[in-house]
Amino acid sequence: MRFSAATTAERLLPERLALRARPLLGLIDSVLSGADARGEAGRMSLIAFFIRIVNAVIAFVSQVLLARWMGSFEYGIFVLVWVTMVIVGNLSCLGFHTSIIRFIPEYRQKGRLAELRGILLASRLFVLIASTIVAAIGAAGIWLFAPAIESYYVVPFYLGIVCLPMISLSDALQGISRANAWAISALSPTYLIRPVLILVFMGGSLLAGFQPCAVTAIIAAIMATYATTIIQLVSVTGRVDRRLEPGPRTFLLRQWILVSMPIFLVESFFFLLTNADVLMVGRFMPPDQVAVYFATVKTLALVHFVYFAVKAGVAQRYASITHTGDTELLSAFARETASWTFWPSLAMAVAVLLLGKPMLSLFGPEFVAGYPLLFVLVGGVVARAAVGPAESLLTMTGNQNVCAMVYALALSLNIALNFILIPEFGLWGAAIATAIAMAFEALALSFTVWRRLGIVMLVFLPSSHEARG
Repeated sequence: MRFSAATTAERLLPERLALRARPLLGLIDSVLSGADARGEAGRMSLIAFFIRIVNAVIAFVSQVLLARWMGSFEYGIFVLVWVTMVIVGNLSCLGFHTSIIRFIPEYRQKGRLAELRGILLASRLFVLIASTIVAAIGAAGIWLFAPAIESYYVVPFYLGIVCLPMISLSDALQGISRANAWAISALSPTYLIRPVLILVFMGGSLLAGFQPCAVTAIIAAIMATYATTIIQLVSVTGRVDRRLEPGPRTFLLRQWILVSMPIFLVESFFFLLTNADVLMVGRFMPPDQVAVYFATVKTLALVHFVYFAVKAGVAQRYASITHTGDTELLSAFARETASWTFWPSLAMAVAVLLLGKPMLSLFGPEFVAGYPLLFVLVGGVVARAAVGPAESLLTMTGNQNVCAMVYALALSLNIALNFILIPEFGLWGAAIATAIAMAFEALALSFTVWRRLGIVMLVFLPSSHEARG
C-alpha cells in the first residue's frame, strides 16, 4: 500500500484544516509518486527550492567573507561591477535562454526533431556570438566614457566584461536544462558551483599574497565563471546528445528571434527591476553605502529564492499544458503554483525579520544600518509572491508582449521613484521605491493574467469557479 499524505491528513486532522492542507499534501503525493507531469513540476520546484536554500547559505557566507576581507569600500566596488555583469550577461542572451524553454517541449511533443536539433545548436551559438559583441561594445563604452566614471570603477569594469560571454552561455545552458526538467543540471552551476569557486579562488589569492581588493575579487570571479561554464557545457551537451539521436537540423531563426525579442524585453525589464535599486544606489551614493544596501538585499534573498525556485520548476510545465489546450488544467495548476510561492515566502519573510539584524552584523558593524530597510523591502517581496510566477505563465502562453509592457511600466516607476527618493532619503528612498514598484508589478501581472487567460492568479482571491459557487 502506498503512503498518501492527503489521505492521512483527512483521517487525523479536523475537516476544515484537512481541506486547507489538501493542495500542498496533494503536491507532496505527486512528488513522491512521480506518476504525472504535475509531480515532475513539483519535484523540480522542490529540488530548485533546496538548491536555492543551499545557495542562500553559500552566497551569504561568501558575501560575509568577501566583505570582511575587503572592507565596505572595496566590497561595494566589487558588488556594483559583479551585479552589472550578471545583468548584462543575462540580457545578452536576447531572450533565447527563456524561449527555448517554450520551444523544446513543443518540438519534442510534436515529434519535430529537426527543429529541436536546430534550436539546441542555434541557441548556444547565437548567445555566445551576441554576448561577445555586447562585451566588445561595453569595453569601447568604458574607454569612451572613462573620464566621466569614478577612477576606482574603471579597471574593475574592464575586467568584469571578460565574464560576459561565459555568463550568457551559462544562462543558455540553464534554459536547455530547465526545458528538459533537469533541475540539478539547471541550477547547480550558477547557484552552487560558481559561488563556491569564487570563494575558493579569492581565498587562494589572499593566501598567495594578493591584495584584498575589488580587482582581486573580480579576477577570482572570472576564473570561477569560466571553469563553471566549461564544466556545464560539457555536461549538458553530453546529456542532450545521449537523449537525441543524430539527424538533420532545421533552423527557424527568424521565428525564434521574433518570439525571443519580446521575451528579451520581459527578461530585461525583470532583471533591471530586480536590481535597479542596487544600480541606482551606486549611481548616487559611495561604494560603502552600496555595500550596506547590497548586504541587506542579500539577506532578503532568503525570501526571494522561494519565488525563483517555483519559477524554475513550473515554466516548462506551463508550456506543456498550453500545447495540450486544456485550459481548466492550466488554470488549476497556475493557481496552485501561486500557493506554492506565497506561503513559504511568507514564512521566510518572518524568519528574515526576526534574524536580520544579527545576520547583517556578520558583515561588519556598519552593515547593521541596513536592518530597518528589511521591513520595507519584505513587503514588496511578499506582494510579488502572492501572484506566483505570473510572468512565466504569460510568457509560456504566448503573451510575452503584454508581459513586457507590464515590466516596462514597473521598471519606469522604479527608476523614477529612485531618482526622486534616493537623493532625498538615501537608502530609505531606494527601499521605498523598490517596494512600491514590486507591489505595482504584482498587481499588474495578476490583472493581466486575468484579462488575457481568465485565471485569477492571486492567493487571496477565489477562482472564478469558486466565486460562482
